Amino acid sequence: MNNIESIEAISRLKGKEKVRVLFVCLGNICRSPAADGIMQAVVAEHGDEARWEIDSAGTGGYHVGDLPDNRMRIHARRRGYELNHICRQVRYSDFDDFDLIIPMDANNEMNLKRLSPSLENEAKIVPMAKFIDMALRYDYIPDPYYEGAEGFELVLNLLENGCANLYDVVSRVIK
Repeated sequence: MNNIESIEAISRLKGKEKVRVLFVCLGNICRSPAADGIMQAVVAEHGDEARWEIDSAGTGGYHVGDLPDNRMRIHARRRGYELNHICRQVRYSDFDDFDLIIPMDANNEMNLKRLSPSLENEAKIVPMAKFIDMALRYDYIPDPYYEGAEGFELVLNLLENGCANLYDVVSRVIK
């Protein structure tokens, strides 16, 4: 997380009244809706809802219209998060509508860069791992879809850490 404020997309937020963040994974049923729900909770905890717009999407259209994966919803609910997001696919307009587009792993980052309509919009893509400072072996958010309960718990741990740090970094920049 060293020097994250120097990343172009973060530094461009200086003085913004509202920050718009889009979390992205493959199917928008596990990682990105969990990040969305956790970030909503972090922002609410600070009473800062008016300054943030938070959403999530998938690079694939496999689950459009569905609720997040039931296993992720159960694990998140145990921690106090309600994941009621309706899954959707990334749209070209997202590159104009959001200030930060945060992929969960390198494959989704690559897919987003391919979709990006310009280099300026591509600069908005900042991997979630940049915000994680836990001493773990992960430089991405692993997909828990084919894992057991421990995979969902790991993802929630990583996202709680990353979302708290994202909030802190962005709050320092926009103040």
